[in-house]
Amino acid sequence: MSNSGKFKGKAIILSAPSGAGKTTIVKSLLQTNLPLKFSISACSRPKRENEINGSDYHFLTVSEFKKKITDNEFIEWEEVYEDSYYGTLKSEINRIWDSGYHVLFDVDVIGGISLKNYFQENALSIFIDPPSIQVLFKRLKDRDTDDEKSLHKRMSKAESELKFKEKFDKSVVNNQLEKAFNETTELVQKFIGK
Repeated sequence: MSNSGKFKGKAIILSAPSGAGKTTIVKSLLQTNLPLKFSISACSRPKRENEINGSDYHFLTVSEFKKKITDNEFIEWEEVYEDSYYGTLKSEINRIWDSGYHVLFDVDVIGGISLKNYFQENALSIFIDPPSIQVLFKRLKDRDTDDEKSLHKRMSKAESELKFKEKFDKSVVNNQLEKAFNETTELVQKFIGK
């Protein structure tokens, strides 16, 4: 993948099981004065009521997503659940690097491992770890965005994702949000040299 400018952007990857707090930490990182821009993932799931296409996700139909796979337009992609695809478009990364920023990713655990493998030493991968599986379940339940079946599917996925923690460069336990955010910010600052 080429970067037309002289700026050599880096990749910051935050991954976690659903409900661990990574999205909150990512949003807080974007409020700092660090030169970071959010990588907007592509997905084939339906848009939720409060989501905006091109801001929260690049929403694609399953057939549009599959065409982009065939055309080699993704750095990484996966079928998270049947016909529910998520991925990172190469064009999105070039757009951010060309504007002089480092890329910040908010991706699931398997996506995070794929991105780290792709970017190698040019990436810092951070696993946001929930304090416990019980706390994670409570956070997901309190969110009230999933029905019972969906909630159990997420919990089952979370339990398997926790086994991949050691594949990340760093792990931050999100027991207390401000502390987890400060720890993550410090890791990012060191890595990008700010």
